[in-house]
Amino acid sequence: MSPRLRLQPEAVGIGMTSQRVRDRLVDRLREAGIVDESTLNAIRVVPRHLFIDEALASRAYEDTALPIGHGQTISQPWVVARMTEAVLQVSPKKVLEVGTGSGYQAAVLGALGLEIYTVERIGDLLRQARKRFRALGMNIRTKHDDGRAGWAEHGPFDAIVVTAAAPALVDELVGQLAEGGRLVAPVGGPGGQSLVQLDRKADGSIEQRVLAPVTFVPLLSGMLD
Repeated sequence: MSPRLRLQPEAVGIGMTSQRVRDRLVDRLREAGIVDESTLNAIRVVPRHLFIDEALASRAYEDTALPIGHGQTISQPWVVARMTEAVLQVSPKKVLEVGTGSGYQAAVLGALGLEIYTVERIGDLLRQARKRFRALGMNIRTKHDDGRAGWAEHGPFDAIVVTAAAPALVDELVGQLAEGGRLVAPVGGPGGQSLVQLDRKADGSIEQRVLAPVTFVPLLSGMLD
């Protein structure tokens, strides 16, 4: 499955956002253990520099998290790739993302032709993300709400990606996962977090495994304008 995103001409970028720079990031991700070529192609295609402040554009294709305001960050590309790779293994069609942030993770998933629903509690971040999606011609469904509640009216989802850490997996989100579906989320607190993969089997049983140590901002309740 190849990325279906068609960039607007002005979104391609030059100089430090050139395709050569993006290709070097993809090479680093492959060396770091990302093996799924669809995931790597999506990382190559989606212009990460459009999802951060212009002042940080020169760092857009470093494999590091960067600030996006409101105490939030755009995730490290390796983490985005690992979460994407994990959910693609269940061949999802409809995906819920909890924590839109800058919109980058949703754009990477959307570039793969998936039906994306994303929820963000901080209104200002969501408004910026919506502008980016429109500029890239991406039809991603967004909602300003408390992400811990998910988006039940559009569930169940084949995959759920949570981009902020809670002390434990949120039952409300697990309940919106379809049979055969997969939820990927960071679990833990300031003392340490793990990226956890949860699978809902056809017989109703649940399987979990830890993928990697990670560091995410906390998954908070409530909404901000």
